[in-house]
Amino acid sequence: MSPTAFPLPSPAALTALLRPQDSDFSPIEGLRRLRDAGLDQLPLPGHGATLERWRMLAAVAAIDLSLLKLYEGHTDALAILAEIDGPGAPAGSSWGVWCAEMPGARVRLQQTADGRYVLDGRKAWCSGASGLSHALVSCWNDDGQACLASVALAQAGVHVTDEGWHAVGMQACASVDVTFSGARAFPVGAPGAYLERPGFWHGGAGIAAAWYGAACAIASHLHARAQHAAPDPIRLAQLGQIDCALRAAGALLREGAAELDQHPQRDAMALALRLRLAVEDAATLVLHLATRALGAGPLCRDARFARLAADLPVFLRQSHAERDQAVLGGIVAGAEDHPWGL
Repeated sequence: MSPTAFPLPSPAALTALLRPQDSDFSPIEGLRRLRDAGLDQLPLPGHGATLERWRMLAAVAAIDLSLLKLYEGHTDALAILAEIDGPGAPAGSSWGVWCAEMPGARVRLQQTADGRYVLDGRKAWCSGASGLSHALVSCWNDDGQACLASVALAQAGVHVTDEGWHAVGMQACASVDVTFSGARAFPVGAPGAYLERPGFWHGGAGIAAAWYGAACAIASHLHARAQHAAPDPIRLAQLGQIDCALRAAGALLREGAAELDQHPQRDAMALALRLRLAVEDAATLVLHLATRALGAGPLCRDARFARLAADLPVFLRQSHAERDQAVLGGIVAGAEDHPWGL
């Protein structure tokens, strides 16, 4: 897809397509609607239109974060398959990327005597497991090498449990544990290719765009209140703080997207960590200030606001917080000169 070909829908058109207020709406149904409308065919990161990709992630996040979790996983899977020459996604398929590693548990990829590959083990944090058709799963071969495999989920060797998720926030994405028992799988790329490819950090940076979209949606409620209520200096001060935080984070996202497009093969670890940490701080501040400014009303009487306010803190914990700060600090400390000149 060319950098200018993606038809970014307006917020009103996207909301009309998804209609999350419908009684039968679910993240899986939302993903199906986006896929059927061709809105899962995002520009690949680092190919000249990264910002358009991130704008779509932000737009979906502003509507529903559990849907975004599935949408981001599906579109990330398509990008991974394209980047490391994996098998094409079957028409009408929906994908997850299940690559979190649970301490003390590894999914094993083994080759059988007849040349087939099978998966065995338990995988945690499998978002959308009950409704997706396929997944890319991180696993380990007999030589102890990290691998990636694709697996069709509608087979006897795949068991979706109801275990591993108790949070109220992000509950609808159903990130449960899945067990594999001789499940037919197909290696995707060489061992280590998933982690070593440039797009690994491109995808990690894109999560920050989703956090940003959700934070903007929360802030929009305060903006609407400030427009229509009598002037309140405290509320206006809170809105001013939010404006500064979101504009700074948005500028950093735009700068980061441009850098990825200009240098797609460059190691993007520091860039991704910087974006994630900066947007996490901005989103945390927005949630804090907006709920203080708006009071209990929207949290109790506005379903969309309440859902976003419950979902965002859980989703933000994909950040490793101070551990990521320490990694970024180590990268900065290793530079010959400080990097902060205008």
